[in-house]
Amino acid sequence: MREPTFLILTALAARPQHGYGILQDVESISEGQVRLRAGTLYAALDRLSADGWVAVDREEVVEGRLRRYYRLTDRGAARLEAEVTRLRTRTRAAARRLRARPAGGPA
Repeated sequence: MREPTFLILTALAARPQHGYGILQDVESISEGQVRLRAGTLYAALDRLSADGWVAVDREEVVEGRLRRYYRLTDRGAARLEAEVTRLRTRTRAAARRLRARPAGGPA
């Protein structure tokens, strides 16, 4: 799973959000390292919606503009959980190898 997808699904795991909220949450979750552009976000949301991982939760008009809220589906939550498990496994393997690394090797 690509990092933007992981971050978008993570942002939606807590609650439905509109696009701007997702953009802000992704930046917060990534500690400022990932700043998605609106075009990238909406292309990803279209793809994730087609995959059944996210769905439109509701729409409302705010100051004359349509605001669409997205939510994580059960299928999306299962996919996110599988990715979390995969990353934990890889992280544990890396940590084990770092602990086993001989000290004082070449720089």
